[in-house]
Amino acid sequence: QVQLVQSGGGLVQAGGSLRLSCVASGRAFSMYGMGWFRQAPEKEREFVAGVSWSGAGGSTYYADSVKGRFTISRDNAKNTVYLQMNSLKPEDTAVYYCAAARLISAVGLSTTSIDYWGQGTQVTVSS
Repeated sequence: QVQLVQSGGGLVQAGGSLRLSCVASGRAFSMYGMGWFRQAPEKEREFVAGVSWSGAGGSTYYADSVKGRFTISRDNAKNTVYLQMNSLKPEDTAVYYCAAARLISAVGLSTTSIDYWGQGTQVTVSS
């Protein structure tokens, strides 16, 4: 069993930055592909960014909408994954979820491949 506890988020003006963190409990964190998803009101949950499990080289993958603005990283020693969000836009407003999928590469992360979800955290970008 893995528990994911998120922190960060909040309200920021357009063009600003935020960093989300997600700490995983349990062992074998490095064996999980980690990702961030988001869900805006009345929209489906969508993939934002992912980082592969260590056996797949820790590669990263991004949704086109955030490429060049968001950066995902992981620190296996701290069982933590981060999402650095720069140049935020109002359309980035959503509840952001941390996610873990065992032995999955970044490109394989999807809502159907996830084993564990974080509790969600609100990100609001004002115009």
